Amino acid sequence: MTVTEFTRKDVTLANWRQHPFSQWSFQNLEELVPSARIISPGSPEEPVSEPGLIASLSIHDADGTAMPVIEHLKKTHTDHFVVLRGGVVLDEWAAAHAEVNRPHLIFSVSKSITGLLAGIAAGDGQLDVEQKVSRYVPVRRGSAYSKATVRHLLDMTVSLAFEENYLDTKGAFARYRRSTLWNPQGASRIETMLDVLASLKPEPHPHGEIYHYASPNTDMLGLVIEAATGRRYHEYLADRLWGPMGARGGAYITVDRIGAPRAAGGICITARDLARLGQLVLDGGTTPDGRELVPRDWIDDIRNNGSRDAWVKGDDAGLFPDGKYRSCWYKSGDERGSFCAIGLHSQWLWIDPTSGIILVKMSSRPVPSDEALSRAEAAFLGQVARGL
Repeated sequence: MTVTEFTRKDVTLANWRQHPFSQWSFQNLEELVPSARIISPGSPEEPVSEPGLIASLSIHDADGTAMPVIEHLKKTHTDHFVVLRGGVVLDEWAAAHAEVNRPHLIFSVSKSITGLLAGIAAGDGQLDVEQKVSRYVPVRRGSAYSKATVRHLLDMTVSLAFEENYLDTKGAFARYRRSTLWNPQGASRIETMLDVLASLKPEPHPHGEIYHYASPNTDMLGLVIEAATGRRYHEYLADRLWGPMGARGGAYITVDRIGAPRAAGGICITARDLARLGQLVLDGGTTPDGRELVPRDWIDDIRNNGSRDAWVKGDDAGLFPDGKYRSCWYKSGDERGSFCAIGLHSQWLWIDPTSGIILVKMSSRPVPSDEALSRAEAAFLGQVARGL
């Protein structure tokens, strides 16, 4: 451990998401939370093709002041930053405490990977996204998911009475995190993740009308994928996407007490492999040798569809005023057609179709979620992609 402010024994299940402990825990989560291995490390990584590229770049702050890119990366608690184009890693930067070949927790970028798995299962004819969730997973009558469809899960348009309160210690969100084994159990009743998901209540409005960001939706989607395919999530991801894509680093996902996957936020992978996933998506789900891993029409649907009306009415309209959300991916609404995956504590996968640039930013930012900081980060990534 290179972080000097603490030692391993100081990091616990109660504080692992707090700074500075997160500088270590986000790259070593398997020591704290039960996990299922997706894939073991494979072939060694190659050197970057354009060393010094990131150090040569500058961006402009909101007030127009020029700032070196590396200064911004340091200021925003970046752990690892990768620039990729055409499947080639142009350059990368890492903080002193980061181990670049160690899987890093990507939080809700996991949702976007889960959305791709849903597309694979749909393309195989195993999953019908217009069917009700209850066709695949047992849920209680009258609960939020009893009448919701898989499409509602994918687009975050489930009518769900649930607040995504990341600092909650006693309410519904804390209960949810305890069920995923991300928080200490304490004296509370022992529940599985499905116990919690199946008990959640709907809001008065119908499903499909309003974008409401709630991680339980994608955790439910992970359970739906397992039921539809007859495979455990981590095995399906390894066999159908991660291995065939050519991932080189190790990867794992956290699970609950009965092995249910944390599909909404528990995947840990390397930054270079996340960039490779971005290249696959940019290339329409097809590998360089012509294998279609994700159906092209599913990727096209992500890039072209999604309800503007539901987005404008929803929680994150201020992040991308001209944006949309489709199948667990964000469309920025900019003139370049940029789209992205975003996770807590500033995890980003940014895809710029105009330049062909893929950017990955893995971080241990102390603040879990902040719209103003996210807008600034989106502006930063957009500037870098345009500059390249």
